[in-house]
Amino acid sequence: MMERMTGLVGTTAAAVVMLAGCTTTTEKGTVGVERSQFLLVSSAEMDKSAALAYQKVLQEQSPKGNVNRDAQQVERVRAIARRIIPQTGVFRKDAPGWKWEVNVLTSPEINAWCMPGGKIALYTGILEKLESTDDEIAAVMGHEISHALREHGRERASQQLATGVGASAVGAVLGIGQSGADLAGLVGQVTFLLPYSRIHETEADRMGVELAARAGYDPRAAITLWQKMAKISGGGGPPALLSTHPSNEDRIKDLGVFSQRVLPLYEQARAKK
Repeated sequence: MMERMTGLVGTTAAAVVMLAGCTTTTEKGTVGVERSQFLLVSSAEMDKSAALAYQKVLQEQSPKGNVNRDAQQVERVRAIARRIIPQTGVFRKDAPGWKWEVNVLTSPEINAWCMPGGKIALYTGILEKLESTDDEIAAVMGHEISHALREHGRERASQQLATGVGASAVGAVLGIGQSGADLAGLVGQVTFLLPYSRIHETEADRMGVELAARAGYDPRAAITLWQKMAKISGGGGPPALLSTHPSNEDRIKDLGVFSQRVLPLYEQARAKK
């Protein structure tokens, strides 16, 4: 009898999880990204936990002098962000009103990320090792912001929490169980430790070129950016941004198609200046 009850609880939990989780929160945009997503953790929980995780990163790096060390670099990066952020409304109407933060971390690592709710970090390795143009920085930023818009971190956190389907999973669905500190740790993992899936990366690539184009940055710069990173990776391990992404050939081919699709948006944005 107990075994039957346990099985029933597990089955019920699984059903609740599935019913609660399949949705999407973004518009298709010009690039046409649409896919049903498993979103078990609430957006509010993710944003709150992301803010905690983000502050932890800054608190760890600040004593080392690694946060916003070069004022000129910081202003350059933030100026690009100021042009891109208003364009996020094409995918999510609420996104321009997020509590955005943009900081530059001094590190030779070629990396960047955007946590849920708009918490952005860009590493100086992107600026210095790649000698990135503003258009290329916009490509990186558009890509990382797209992960947050598309809620890829929330999707991955939901998948991880759902692997132990049972009473705890029902608790997660109902907004109880996982503590804020635990979820903050999970947000950190899914943002800059655990790899995104290839479908996540492709979605971020396509949305990213649209964001850049709408902000008046040449979307074709995404191609030169990934070519630079591929060249650097030839002498050793790939940059963090390339670690789990689609193959260079596939990515560049796809970016070529979608950068052309959004090129009219870039031309329109440039014409308004």
